[in-house]
Amino acid sequence: MIGLIQRVTHARVEVDDTVTGKIDQGILLLLGVQKEDDEQKADKLLHKVLNYRIFSDENGRMNNSLLDIQGELLVVSQFTLAADTQKGLRPGFSSAGSPEQAERLYDYFVAQSQQQVITQTGRFGADMKVSLCNDGPVTFRLEV
Repeated sequence: MIGLIQRVTHARVEVDDTVTGKIDQGILLLLGVQKEDDEQKADKLLHKVLNYRIFSDENGRMNNSLLDIQGELLVVSQFTLAADTQKGLRPGFSSAGSPEQAERLYDYFVAQSQQQVITQTGRFGADMKVSLCNDGPVTFRLEV
């Protein structure tokens, strides 16, 4: 399971010109599911996302997590994170999870997240427009 996290001052996602998710200070998470992923990996990635120390403390050092600052999480599915880009000029998706597996794990991830922080979402599998103000910019790729 792959998560691309971006520290944001605000972010939103739209589907068909309708806002489906919107957050203030927090993390925009682009979530990619691979074939070998399961609920255990989703739990591990969620723990990492919520506890990864990417927010500044009183000294300006990245020592605070999303939980520490009581920030918000915007989760957007993005199967292209599972692309193989090593060969050629066209991405391959043989390592990406099936749409059914990916949606099941996406829904599971979101449900678990909602128990811990304010969580907003896009719509799985939809053509989405994501806008954000990347704070820093601070962006990390997390993989479990």
